[in-house]
Amino acid sequence: MEDKKIISIKLAEVIRLIVADKKKTAIYCCVAGVIGVILAFGTPKIYKSTVILAPEESGNNFSGSLSSLASMVGMNMKIGQTGDALYPEIYPDLMSSTRFIVGLFPITVTKEKTGETFTYYDYLNEHQKMALTDYPLLLITKIKEALSSDDAPGPGHVTDPKHLTKKENDIASAIKTNIDCTVDKKTNVITIIVKDQDPVIAATVADSVQIHLQHAITDYRTKKARIDLEYMQGLYDEALEQYTRARHVYASYCDANSKIALQSVQSKIDDLENDMQLKYTIYQQVVEQLQLAKAKVQERTPAFTIVQDASVPLKHSSRPKVVSLIIWMTLGFMLRTGMLLWKNRKQFVNI
Repeated sequence: MEDKKIISIKLAEVIRLIVADKKKTAIYCCVAGVIGVILAFGTPKIYKSTVILAPEESGNNFSGSLSSLASMVGMNMKIGQTGDALYPEIYPDLMSSTRFIVGLFPITVTKEKTGETFTYYDYLNEHQKMALTDYPLLLITKIKEALSSDDAPGPGHVTDPKHLTKKENDIASAIKTNIDCTVDKKTNVITIIVKDQDPVIAATVADSVQIHLQHAITDYRTKKARIDLEYMQGLYDEALEQYTRARHVYASYCDANSKIALQSVQSKIDDLENDMQLKYTIYQQVVEQLQLAKAKVQERTPAFTIVQDASVPLKHSSRPKVVSLIIWMTLGFMLRTGMLLWKNRKQFVNI
């Protein structure tokens, strides 16, 4: 039989080593604590603003009840109720799409302290505070930009969501990082959280994201109905023009031949009257269809209940500096203790 090696650790010796090294351990903790405090003060504060939406429920009572039962076991039964491909569970994907993000570029934002106004794109591009840990990466980025031969877009450049420049792509990525959208699978309640270094801008962007999301959903839901309405509007304009022309022709012919009692004239008047009545009947039918098309657009327009409006956060959501101090001092203690125990491992480990 092979002899099994038994490893024993002398706990008392470990404690003695740590206690004997308390001065150096304290120095490591203090240095690490100072580094943590410097990094904490060198990291911009982050503020978060939250918007909560509740979209309207659609579908009949039976399907709605079935959906509620399905949601209890994590199943989604919403698609079959309305035939929509855009249901609440994919709203986060919609908000992270390039077209949606690019639509946020021209938002006007105002800094809380200075009152300066910028577009959201310019604010993120030129007016962001950087953490101390970001400067090495910034230096590398500057070197890459200096060595790159890519030309910067001219003053008349128009952002194309399908073909972003390097800078536009970086800003879009930053916006995606700043925006978080979650959907409760059971209630379909949408929670939008926007974070930023400025509390007022965080609230402004959160409100704008909410509006953009509502517009995107409304445009999708009403697209077919709006196309039908546009078509019916064209038919209405044509029917009105034809009826008006037929009425003028009938009235003019009657006025010109009011004193003539010929049968041919009377037949012509009857023909013109019948044509006018036909055009009027068509016009009436088109008017009804036009009103139905308008009602369809309104019916397809979704409604949202604002459970919580975007508000300016009073406190930042960054990690407290005391917590950073404790974490870094703990790391300093662990570093020194690890070095000490490794160096003197033969004194308290028996194999």
